[in-house]
Amino acid sequence: MSDLIKKDEAGLLDYLINKETGLDLPKPFERDIYLFDTYVAGTSHIPDIEAISSKLEKDDRLVFYREVENEADPQAIRIETLNKEKIGYIPRQDNAIFSRLMDAGKELFARVIDKEMRGKWLKMRIKIFLHEL
Repeated sequence: MSDLIKKDEAGLLDYLINKETGLDLPKPFERDIYLFDTYVAGTSHIPDIEAISSKLEKDDRLVFYREVENEADPQAIRIETLNKEKIGYIPRQDNAIFSRLMDAGKELFARVIDKEMRGKWLKMRIKIFLHEL
């Protein structure tokens, strides 16, 4: 039986799995599960929101970060672009369940549905997803 198993002389498998290459192989049953539509709150308090908004397109991925030390809302979830630019928060009325999911180690993210600048206020609607491994 050992004759059937051959060692990979070039180390291709090790190369593909190596984190230094930046390649991330999909895991079995990995998927994104749609959860909810909402909007981004607090965009009028973000400096340079106009410049950030001009770089965002429909279906762009947005990243969530928990802010448990946030004095205004201990369930706060900060929303950032992939370039680590803060754009706002999940609205307080929507964040209770999502903050619990994130505190339990679940990975949540959003995709841009649409956006519109209204003066210094960015009106942005998003879809929230759970990334399941």
